[in-house]
Amino acid sequence: MTPHSTAPSAERRSREARRRLSGSAITTGTWVLAFIFFAPVIWLVMTAFKQESVAASNPPVFFFVPTFDQFAAVLGNGAGSYFLNSLIATGVSTVFVILLAVPASYALSIRPVKKTQDVLFFFISTKMLPVVAVIMPIYVIAGQIKALDNIWTLVVLYTAMNLPIAVWMMRSFFQEVPAEVLEAAAMDGAGLIKTLRTILMPMVTPGLAATALICVIFAWNEFFFALNLTAANAATVPVFLVSQMTSEGLFLAKLSAASVLASLPVVIAGWVAQKQLVRGLSMGAVK
Repeated sequence: MTPHSTAPSAERRSREARRRLSGSAITTGTWVLAFIFFAPVIWLVMTAFKQESVAASNPPVFFFVPTFDQFAAVLGNGAGSYFLNSLIATGVSTVFVILLAVPASYALSIRPVKKTQDVLFFFISTKMLPVVAVIMPIYVIAGQIKALDNIWTLVVLYTAMNLPIAVWMMRSFFQEVPAEVLEAAAMDGAGLIKTLRTILMPMVTPGLAATALICVIFAWNEFFFALNLTAANAATVPVFLVSQMTSEGLFLAKLSAASVLASLPVVIAGWVAQKQLVRGLSMGAVK
């Protein structure tokens, strides 16, 4: 074997070694960053299973006997009604958003009309208005029509809050449908409703799931409207979390348990819909 034949081989092995080393370094760095960002969540869950004396200890205690006392205390403190209100406001508003966003996004993508861009800008411009700027007129109107501390007031507001985002998202998913599919449906005599229900909807199901999940997250986490427009009857989970911070002191373990319970519905929903969510969020990324 000549020196000329061994040199390229050694150089190739050196490049492969550097590439493997670089890949290992990137993988290690990614795991370290993921742990740093996820560490507060791990600490939150750990604190939820501690006694208050252990949770408030300094230095922190990492090894302890877990207990469910804090979860029992949270559930025994009337948390059920708050969770029920959040489930109703989130679920019903998300259904309304999907029912309104699908035909609107279809009209703005598959069957565009004049001034479509103006309509889209009008939709998204409503998200540019600070919530604090509209809370006073909303509060006055809700008070005049006897709609304060009413769960259906939150349903209407959450629907209006999430509808612009849903329209924009669903429009991008509808635009990914090949025009040939619609032409074939028209040639087969399929009408507007049948095309939308039997052809388009199955094709954009991943995008629909992603849109619905984002609406659920935004509605479930909404705090400002719930805090200012509700009291005893229609308060939601974020308001309940704030109520755990009393003048008697900040009970870390109990507050952590309440936070874990408040996060579970969204985490479960994301876990159930993760396959459709990934597909939906990646639609259009690869042609």
